[in-house]
Amino acid sequence: MSESDKIVIRKVKKRGGHEGHHGGAWKVAYADFVTAMMALFIVLWIIAHNATIRESVALYFRDPGAVHKTAAGVMNGVNGIRPFTDSKIQVPPIQSDSADEEKKREAEALREEGERLKEAIAALPDLARFKDQIQITLTKEGLRIELIEQSEGLFFDIGSARLKPDAVSLLRLIASRIGQVPNEVVIEGHTDSRPYAGTGYNNWDLSTDRANAARRVLEDGGVRDRQITSVNGYADRRLKNPARPFDFSNRRVTILVAFHASGREEPHAAAGSPERPRRGHEKPLGKS
Repeated sequence: MSESDKIVIRKVKKRGGHEGHHGGAWKVAYADFVTAMMALFIVLWIIAHNATIRESVALYFRDPGAVHKTAAGVMNGVNGIRPFTDSKIQVPPIQSDSADEEKKREAEALREEGERLKEAIAALPDLARFKDQIQITLTKEGLRIELIEQSEGLFFDIGSARLKPDAVSLLRLIASRIGQVPNEVVIEGHTDSRPYAGTGYNNWDLSTDRANAARRVLEDGGVRDRQITSVNGYADRRLKNPARPFDFSNRRVTILVAFHASGREEPHAAAGSPERPRRGHEKPLGKS
């Protein structure tokens, strides 16, 4: 066999790829990562469903030294945490959806009570004529019942705090309904911007006296003792129709059946308050 006829066999050495270079170590690292993430999610899920554990974890991160350990050096569960006695640092209260659910139930109960009150007013022939002048709405403060005047004076005589007989019957009906609910009641009196015609008596006095007159009838008609928490006179400081300050719709008495902890505003002018503002500086033009 000649040199040209020889068969030469060459072995080509394959170079290792990515897997051959690193081996299977990445799989181990990935498995550890997945395991750690699973453990994290389990811990978060447990914490989200147990307020005691949440408080315990919060205490641990605030002061790890306050945590007892067993002989094996492992945290002894929830019972292994000593009471945190430092009065300067307090664990913030855990917020819960139960408060929101309670507020929704309360709002629904007041809304239904408002609907029943509308039906009761419309069912009585003597009071049915008031239905267009009574606005019952559910606001962020509670159930607001507004008795809105007409130009000729529907509930009160013009410029007077004396209730008309039909208005007394209406307030007694309202009292019989709101006296059955556990909520507190606030009464407000409002006037338009037309100053009161008289000396030594103004819209602050008139709005407060009208609210007080409504209070007396409500208390006689069925509102519970101490259910009414305040009687406020606002004069023309909270107009219903700011674009028309002299409009008769600004003259009204409001009965607020308040939400529990409603966050309502503090009264500016309450009956019997020594700090109640006065408006005696205005010139008399007419009566509200």
